[in-house]
Amino acid sequence: MNIRINGELQLIEGPKTLDELLSHLRVKKEAVVCELNRAVISKVNYSETMLNDNDSLEIVHFVGGG
Repeated sequence: MNIRINGELQLIEGPKTLDELLSHLRVKKEAVVCELNRAVISKVNYSETMLNDNDSLEIVHFVGGG
């Protein structure tokens, strides 16, 4: 299926949950906020949020400094 991730179209195999996709991309879910089709998804729902063809996903990373 095709999913636009942070503005870039990517081909992803099979039906996946948001949690599975983040693991596949090696993204630490504790350090990001995800917006799927313009709706912010709560971290507790990542494992049950199914991704569909032509979805748009924004992954926002937190950066600390000091």
